Amino acid sequence: MYYIALFIVLLLIVLFGGHYFLYFSVVRFFAISGILKKVLLVSIVFLSVSFIFALLLAQLNEGFLVKVFYFISSFWLSFLFYFILAAAAVWLIFWAGKIFDLNVNFSFWAVIFFISAFSVSLYGIWNAFNLQVRDITVDIPNLPSVWENKRIVQISDLHLGLIYREALMKNLVEKINFIKPEIVVITGDLFDSMDGQFDFLPEWLNKIQAEKGIYFVTGNHETYLGVNEVFSVLEKTKITVLRDEVVDLDGLKLIGIDYPDRSENKDVIAVLNSLRKDFFNQPNILLYHSPVFINQFKEAGINLQLSGHTHGGQIFPMNLIAKFIYKGYSYGFHQIGDYALYATSGAGTWGPTMRIGTHSEIVVITIK
Repeated sequence: MYYIALFIVLLLIVLFGGHYFLYFSVVRFFAISGILKKVLLVSIVFLSVSFIFALLLAQLNEGFLVKVFYFISSFWLSFLFYFILAAAAVWLIFWAGKIFDLNVNFSFWAVIFFISAFSVSLYGIWNAFNLQVRDITVDIPNLPSVWENKRIVQISDLHLGLIYREALMKNLVEKINFIKPEIVVITGDLFDSMDGQFDFLPEWLNKIQAEKGIYFVTGNHETYLGVNEVFSVLEKTKITVLRDEVVDLDGLKLIGIDYPDRSENKDVIAVLNSLRKDFFNQPNILLYHSPVFINQFKEAGINLQLSGHTHGGQIFPMNLIAKFIYKGYSYGFHQIGDYALYATSGAGTWGPTMRIGTHSEIVVITIK
C-alpha cells in the first residue's frame, strides 16, 4: 500500500506540473484572459487529476460510464505528452528570439507546433492498435531434431483491462493460429494492474492452438493486480503457469521464473542456479519478464531469454531513455556467443494509449 500511495503522489506531482506548464504556455502564447482563462484553468485542473481519478474509480466500479471516463482520460494522456513537447519547442523559439533580437510571431509557431503534436498523437494512437508480426531465427546449440525449424510465438505486455479486451484477443488468436506455432509463451503483464472483468479471457485463450502448449510467467502488473486473482482466471484455461520451474518439451528445456513481488526480496539468480541441474548443457529457453541479468543468465548457461516489460520505450523519446536504462537491451534481438535475448515491445500499452517510434507486436521465433 505504501508503494501504491507513493506512486500516486509522484504521478500527481508530474501531472500537475505538466498541466500547469501547458496552461501557462497556452495563456502566454495566445494572450488568453478573462473568463476564457478561468475556464481553461478549471479544465486543466480537472484534466490533471482525471487519469488518477479514473484509475481509482475503476477499482470500485467498471460500469459503462467509468469505462468511457477511463478511455477518455487515457487518450488525453496521449495528447498531453506531445502538447508539452510542442509548448517547450515554442518556448525555445521565444528565448532564441530574445537572445538574437528576432521578431518572431509566437502565436503562429504555437499553432504550427500544437497542430503537429495533435497529428503525431493521432498517428501514435492508431499505431498502438496496429499489431505487427515480427519474425526472427535463433540458433540453439544441440537442439533436438524434433525441434528443427519449429516456430515459437511470444506475446507479452497485453495489459488487458478497460482498454485492451476482446478486440485485441481476437486479433491475437487469429494471427497466432494462422502461424501454427509449436508453443506459445506469454512473458508477463497479460493483465493490467486494476481489477478487471476478465470473464471474456478464458474463452479466447483456449482458442489459441499450439501443438505443445501455452506457457506463462508473471510480470510486474500481475503482482500489482494480485497473483491469486491472476491464477484464478488462468486456471480456467489450458495455459501452463511456470513458477520458478523447468519443463521438458521433447528435449528442449523451458524455464520460467516469476517476477518478484514488491514486498519480496527475491534473488532471481539464486532461483535460476537452483534449477540449473535441470537444464545445464541442454538446449533451453528462459522466460523472464524483464530484459535484465544479461551476464548472469549467460553465465548460467541460458541459450535464449525471452522478455518484455519495457514496451521498447513505447513513445519517443522514452524509447531512447529505455535503451540507456537497459544498457541497449530494451528492445530487439541480441546475440552474445551461445546466449541470445529477444526483448519484445509487447502487444499492448500502458499509460498513454499510443506508440511513437515503436510498434505493438507478436514475435515468431524459428529455432534451429
